Amino acid sequence: MSSRTVFFTGGAGFIGMHVVPMLLEKGYKVRIFDNMFRGDRDKVAELVATGDVELVDQDVRYGGAVHSAMKGCSHVIHFAAVSINKSQADPHESIDINMVGNHNVFAAAADHGVERLVYASSASVYGDPKKLPMHEDDVLDPLTPYCISKRAGEDLLGFYQRRDNLSWVALRFFNVYGPGQKTTAYYTSVINHFVNRLRNGLPPVIDGKGEQSMDFIHVHDIARGTVAALEAERSNLAVNLGTGIDTSVADLAKILIDAVGVDVEPQFNPREVLVSRRAADITRAREVLGWEPTISVRDGMTDLVKQTMAS
Repeated sequence: MSSRTVFFTGGAGFIGMHVVPMLLEKGYKVRIFDNMFRGDRDKVAELVATGDVELVDQDVRYGGAVHSAMKGCSHVIHFAAVSINKSQADPHESIDINMVGNHNVFAAAADHGVERLVYASSASVYGDPKKLPMHEDDVLDPLTPYCISKRAGEDLLGFYQRRDNLSWVALRFFNVYGPGQKTTAYYTSVINHFVNRLRNGLPPVIDGKGEQSMDFIHVHDIARGTVAALEAERSNLAVNLGTGIDTSVADLAKILIDAVGVDVEPQFNPREVLVSRRAADITRAREVLGWEPTISVRDGMTDLVKQTMAS
């Protein structure tokens, strides 16, 4: 056990801060590799103080830095990426960090002969799904530089698997939410917008009929899935992590109204809305990772609202 060290890119971010404590519980040491642009320095400092976590304040775009920092690590978790919203505004940066960063991490992992690499892919690789639930073998149709880079990352892992026998699992995260999340994520901003209005006694305003849906998966369950992927017997495949339930924006508004405890009805803003729906087929996660979600959307959102109200 003593020699097991996880090299964790983007480990200081929202999801990483939920994964690292679970890794420590399992006896791993963790080397966080993060440019700290969005990282939580205070939380990382607390973890570093345990003696089992170190921080390398660097950027995945620098291949030499990645390669030397990974030396001596037995496992890799690669989460460092530019967000989906930002990738449309600045495709150059998105391709640079996501594509070049992916390649630097995978090439180094292959060189160092790590036991397993876990990669944060995304449900966005499917594009607008033709059917629900979305299965890993469905046609992929990524639409933005972010989504395209996530899919390309999966393909690159296949290359290093064939060439160097790299063992990997790509986790296709659905709509992750939970405590500690930055308010800028698209669907988190929907939650924040609704909650802020409700706290002021105002009804949430929904565009269209609120039919567009997401598969909201709690960050605690995502973290559990990440650790399971690090240790799963099967590898070299993509795995969905979601709840399998599509929660519409209208349903979300009702859950949040109940959680805040106000007596209002949502207002609908009649306009044309691109209705996209999301729900994961999680059969493979059950079979390959022995994983399933433990936190329902209602419980998770209610808990999140309580924490938001208390802060």
